[in-house]
Amino acid sequence: MTIETDYGTVDYEEENLITFVDGLFGFPALKRYLFLSLDENDDSMLMMQSVEDVSVGFALVNPYVLYPDYSPELTPEELSCLKVTDKGELSYYSVCVVHSDYLENTVNLKCPLVINPETRQGIQVILENSSYGYRHKLRSFPSVMDSVNMEDGSDNDADSSTEKE
Repeated sequence: MTIETDYGTVDYEEENLITFVDGLFGFPALKRYLFLSLDENDDSMLMMQSVEDVSVGFALVNPYVLYPDYSPELTPEELSCLKVTDKGELSYYSVCVVHSDYLENTVNLKCPLVINPETRQGIQVILENSSYGYRHKLRSFPSVMDSVNMEDGSDNDADSSTEKE
């Protein structure tokens, strides 16, 4: 199959898709997505493209790259929905909100996408009783700012606290 995206024409097979049976928050009717790597050697940042509505796509980041101590706790119902008994069998991604000023970009650690890589099924959860926020500014993660500073030669100071809004 072929899909036209903002990034060009992409060929894919049905087995490449990730399915969210209940859709995503705000997008319940869109259930099938193609994950596109921004760098074929690094899956820490991805684009998640709807194949049902090509105008809908999301920037994703692996939350462990930003926050190595990230520890989402899933309910037994969520684990059952994903057909696993251990959260370690799952992959986690956080949705990024991209602004024209990259220093204002945020990541949602409170509502990760959780995917069973074996079944290619996913859900979006709200982590109850956690200190994670909906809008952590990416500039608050030193590893992100270090890579930006190295690429653009600037010496912006990174705020090392994780902002919760």
